[in-house]
Amino acid sequence: MLETGGDTLTHAKATLSNGVPGQAVLDSLPHPVVVVGGDDKIVGANSAAEGFFHASLSVMKRREVSWFVPFGSPLLGLIAQVRDRGGPVNEYKVDIGSPRIGQEKLVDIHASPLSDAPGSVVLLFQERTMAEKLDKQLTSRGAARTVTGLAAMLAHEIKNPLSGIRGAAQLLEQSASEDDRSLTRLIMEETDRIVKLVDRMEVFSDERPIDREPVNIHVVLDHVKRVAENGFASKVRIVEDYDPSLPPVYANRDQLVQVFINLIKNASEALSGVNEPEIVVSTAFRPGVRLSVPGVQERVSLPLEFCVRDNGYGVPEDLRPHLFDPFITTKTNGSGLGLALVAKIVGDHGGVVECESGTRGTTFRILMPAFTGPIVHSGIED
Repeated sequence: MLETGGDTLTHAKATLSNGVPGQAVLDSLPHPVVVVGGDDKIVGANSAAEGFFHASLSVMKRREVSWFVPFGSPLLGLIAQVRDRGGPVNEYKVDIGSPRIGQEKLVDIHASPLSDAPGSVVLLFQERTMAEKLDKQLTSRGAARTVTGLAAMLAHEIKNPLSGIRGAAQLLEQSASEDDRSLTRLIMEETDRIVKLVDRMEVFSDERPIDREPVNIHVVLDHVKRVAENGFASKVRIVEDYDPSLPPVYANRDQLVQVFINLIKNASEALSGVNEPEIVVSTAFRPGVRLSVPGVQERVSLPLEFCVRDNGYGVPEDLRPHLFDPFITTKTNGSGLGLALVAKIVGDHGGVVECESGTRGTTFRILMPAFTGPIVHSGIED
């Protein structure tokens, strides 16, 4: 049993009616749970809390909870509020990040008093990583739908008059002076540039079903790496960190190539001016991640994780929430459609894409479904 000042916190480590120890139940929870005594010292915690706070229970019990969180953290006020009210209090989107436990620790906190130990408070922390990930997924899909309608309108309303403008400029060039010809060429070049932009946007209006098959992601990544090393990322070191045992991803190979070319090109451009520029491409199996999809009763499993990480200066904080929106870019001559296209393709495959960025670099993480059917080779099923 956990003890504090002579009080026994039976709720924290009680034995259930079926004989299962309460601590075993707490340790089975995926969310960090911490018990704070009346003197603000930590008197109990589950296994998830030890990982969350990067400290063993024996170390945690020697410290007050304030030692782990920033000075003046809302968590401390929340504990005081629970004691004053004598009832549970919830607080959402609280940043308790600190040098001791890591930066950007955004959590929902559920705090409740212990009736058997006056002044003691149980804290349950729910990290918002997955919630934010799903919110971003819905936002990205919404952005893609917005671009779909815009692309269809632009293709019809802009491309036709542009061809007339270019034709007129060609006719003028034939009778223009040398000085004026530079202007007509400028008109044609700018017209061609706009046509290319509209052509890129027309990709978003393609609503045809995706032709999908089991794809070896490492074959795709090897192809993209060769393209990058012989072109736009020739001066960047690309490191592979692969899980060779991954099952195939159920996807369209060409669209996956487009996704990773966009991401690695984006990463290489972010490394301009960086000493020893490096991009790490990794794959991993992450069981337990599931996504609710409209129209489907069962939650879709997304166990395949693909990451592209650079060691650049990071994305400006004000742009991070809008990074997958169309026309959002930090590049002088960028169109802002590359990441929007990534969001559309990943979303069309039922996956999730997110970006984590800081002063030490940026990571684009993609979660996608695995192929679960039989793999056929020359008519023979595996």
